[in-house]
Amino acid sequence: MALYVVNYPIFAFLLTLMGCGQSPVGPDPVVQPPAAREEGTYVNPVFEPILADPTVVRDPQSNYFYAYGTQDDWGDGQGSRLIPILRSANLVDWEVVGQAFSSKPQWKTNGGLWAPDVNYVNGKYYLYYAYSTWGDPNPGIGVATAEKPTGPFLDHGKLFTSEEVGVPNSIDAFYFEENGAKYLFWGSFSNAPTQGTYVVELADDGLSVPNLSQKVKIAAGDYEAVMIHKRGEYYYFFGSKGSCCEGANSQYHVLLARSKQLMGPYLDKDGNVITDRGNGTLFIKGNEKFVGPGHNARLIADDEGTDWFIYHGIDRSKGKVASGASRRTLMLDKVIWRDGWPEVAGDAPSTTSQQAPIFR
Repeated sequence: MALYVVNYPIFAFLLTLMGCGQSPVGPDPVVQPPAAREEGTYVNPVFEPILADPTVVRDPQSNYFYAYGTQDDWGDGQGSRLIPILRSANLVDWEVVGQAFSSKPQWKTNGGLWAPDVNYVNGKYYLYYAYSTWGDPNPGIGVATAEKPTGPFLDHGKLFTSEEVGVPNSIDAFYFEENGAKYLFWGSFSNAPTQGTYVVELADDGLSVPNLSQKVKIAAGDYEAVMIHKRGEYYYFFGSKGSCCEGANSQYHVLLARSKQLMGPYLDKDGNVITDRGNGTLFIKGNEKFVGPGHNARLIADDEGTDWFIYHGIDRSKGKVASGASRRTLMLDKVIWRDGWPEVAGDAPSTTSQQAPIFR
């Protein structure tokens, strides 16, 4: 995809001189011009119109951050992007640099590529993704690799389908590595007895699962979009609940639990295990401006050691784009650690100017 950079203030001024009242682009161009802000600050969202279910990785060669999101039609006439890719030097200013795939993997006949999780592993970029449709009876999880963060990504096929692993609605993969061992977390909403969020060990090359029967359930079936963060002696579980994709009516929110063991049990602040439905400690929910905050990326620490929470959310006044897709924009907020638990101010997305992450 070609990338064009426009100086929006100058462009708008020239249009005014020509007697034009406004820019010819519609309300949802591919990249919205950044709002005027003081240096070292930002205002949510940090990218629009859409980057749903984001994952973020930093390239050790360039130090740029790369963000990837669910396949979506942004309503701009360019069709459905097969896992869009953004780039940023500071987590605030993002540009579109391509998409992960030029065509869909062939191991499934229909569906979309959802909820990518990208990691830098042994000098390569590993992309774990879900392949599913709404109400799919047998979604699955695949993996692809690339030499560069912008690809091209080579698909290695499926890790498993829901039927093969015995977990309905097997989507939302998350990779975690510790002491040389590689693990995959996954799972999404269902009322089936076997539903939940699970973890299983991957092969040494990260491209297969040696024993699907050794999966371990760590959360109930009312969770999805698991992310695990290690800090001190604890593993912190972040999981999303509620409806993700109903525009201004979305009810997504994120809850927490923690454990001293990677495989759990994970307990909320009240000491309840999250393998039982209804448990978990609130981390972030919607407010008067933004709804549906959730499906977060890994926490990213800036050069001052401050952790940042990257996720998607929906402006109540702009629920969907022209294609009908929920307008899940890319959001950013600072994490505060208090008494061994992470928080964001007000338990909700920030709506005013904030101090930006510091990267030197």
